[in-house]
Amino acid sequence: MHTALRFVQTLLATMLLAVSARSAPSQADTKTLRVFIFAGQSNMVGSHSRANDIKLFPPFAGLDLPQENVMYSYSIGREDMNSSNGWTTLKPLGSVIGPEVSFARKVAQTTKAPIAIIKCASGGTTLGEDWNPDTPGGFKLYPLALQLIRSSLADLDRKGIRYRVEGFMWHQGENDMFSREFKPAYAKNLKNFLASWRRDLNLPKLNFYIGELCTKTVWGMDNRENMHAIRTAQKAVTAEDPYAVYIPTSQNAVEIGDGAGLHYHYGTLGQLQHGEGYADAYLKSIGKLAKRSRPLKAWPLSKSSPVKLFVLAGHRNMEGERAFRADLLSSPLAKDNPKIPFKYSLGGGITASTGWEPLGVAGASETFGPELSFGQQLQAASVGNFAITKYTHSGSQVNDWTPAGTSATDQNQYKPFINFIKQSIKELQAKGHQVELAGI
Repeated sequence: MHTALRFVQTLLATMLLAVSARSAPSQADTKTLRVFIFAGQSNMVGSHSRANDIKLFPPFAGLDLPQENVMYSYSIGREDMNSSNGWTTLKPLGSVIGPEVSFARKVAQTTKAPIAIIKCASGGTTLGEDWNPDTPGGFKLYPLALQLIRSSLADLDRKGIRYRVEGFMWHQGENDMFSREFKPAYAKNLKNFLASWRRDLNLPKLNFYIGELCTKTVWGMDNRENMHAIRTAQKAVTAEDPYAVYIPTSQNAVEIGDGAGLHYHYGTLGQLQHGEGYADAYLKSIGKLAKRSRPLKAWPLSKSSPVKLFVLAGHRNMEGERAFRADLLSSPLAKDNPKIPFKYSLGGGITASTGWEPLGVAGASETFGPELSFGQQLQAASVGNFAITKYTHSGSQVNDWTPAGTSATDQNQYKPFINFIKQSIKELQAKGHQVELAGI
């Protein structure tokens, strides 16, 4: 009896393992084509980007060229759609780049697997109407995108290419926030949008990556409550949906738009970082995201000695969004300085140190701020033992840093900033140091 029971238990366990192995795609598989869908409005299109400017940003060099190993099928635009009419090679479309170019390169390089992108994007469109799955209006983008995706996948089937759909990247919501009808319904509409795609593509566990709206631009700064409403809706949906992830973008760069100030588009560098944000989220979900490691191997300050703590904080110029390690050339500032302890939280916590690290280039795109030369000058002036902390949120405004904050509560920085300083002091004290808060 017991032998028979053990046999049945073993058989069931074996069957469950077999089912699991079949249903869970092996991330070690480097042969199956991984298909990703990109959709949304103008910041998914890549408006106000310039492919010729990519060379200005060293970490992204070469992305102005075709990626011969990446398949691309697209339909982009408004009244006059620019369509590939089948599969082609991924490359900038004229002078415009979207997040797919940096996404594809990073994912392909990391997974060693073939990549395909299907993209449908149209500026100035709404989820409540244009992208509405049930009663599409305006440009009727939901049925258009569905047809594009189905026809692109059918073409892969005809060619005998084995594939799996890995994720759906979505960046949209700016126009819904101006509608009295669509803004309060955004969470409900987004939830229905995700469910409709899973139903219509017969992919019940399709992963969605929902990009945060651009907070740095004129729209982000002048429409704070509207932006906050859409962000809150997006976060609510992704918090409830086990197959949806919210992707912060406030750390991404923005550029001056053509005759429109900061406008409401990321521009070239922001689009490149936008794509890497999706790539990092996807790679993290499959356990392939490389971990940052900048250890301070030995504590450089004498035990029990007094320490001056300097705090650097602020917005995009303190963050250093356009200063790259490669720009330092042969300067000693390009190398980590293990004699200066450095602790940081950048881009609203998107990039953060693991405890104390050596002072050095620490930004997500190999960027740096004034801390490098600041530390160098202090060291040259022999001010004694000191440490540097840095706290930035480049998508914030000055009122976000006040004790009262604003109605856009997820942007409030005062409390987390103060707590960051207190924690830094506490950690130094735990090492036996008497800490002087020397300056902010």
